Amino acid sequence: MAHTIWSLDQAHSELGFKAKHMMISNVKGKFDKFDVNVETEEDDFTTAKIVVKIIADSVNTGVDQRDGHLKSADFFETETYPQMVFTSKSLEKKDDDNYILVGDFTIKGITHEEKMNVEFGGINKDPWGNTKAGFTLSGKINRKNWGLVWNTALETGGFLVSDEINLNCEVELTKMAA
Repeated sequence: MAHTIWSLDQAHSELGFKAKHMMISNVKGKFDKFDVNVETEEDDFTTAKIVVKIIADSVNTGVDQRDGHLKSADFFETETYPQMVFTSKSLEKKDDDNYILVGDFTIKGITHEEKMNVEFGGINKDPWGNTKAGFTLSGKINRKNWGLVWNTALETGGFLVSDEINLNCEVELTKMAA
């Protein structure tokens, strides 16, 4: 079997998240700088070895003050922990288009195993002859698992920021070598 390397097409990929705010609405954000490296046997993604590196300082919610708070010691502590890393353990095929991705997610030096749902969009050639593969990933994590515990109680009960964070990622990969 041929060894295949896939690299991230940054222009067609997004690593996003969503948290409940005040228990009544959702706040969305993304990381502007991240890289994904994938190695497979042929085009069989069930054999994939995946490493995702996220630059924590690139967090972007569209509000400078909130982004500054997320970069502080209350959350990502980006000066001490500049990078978050996800390393796959398995990618299990459920059916033709759906997989379960299991891997170790390291944030602030703490590692926990997490699962993500993966929808395989398919493989296609772009107008310049490059082979592309597309994926949509979704999952939920509890931010407290990594010591991201800052919060404020609300007068009416509940908390300002949810513990559960929804992850939503669009990833397009380019086949590099066989």
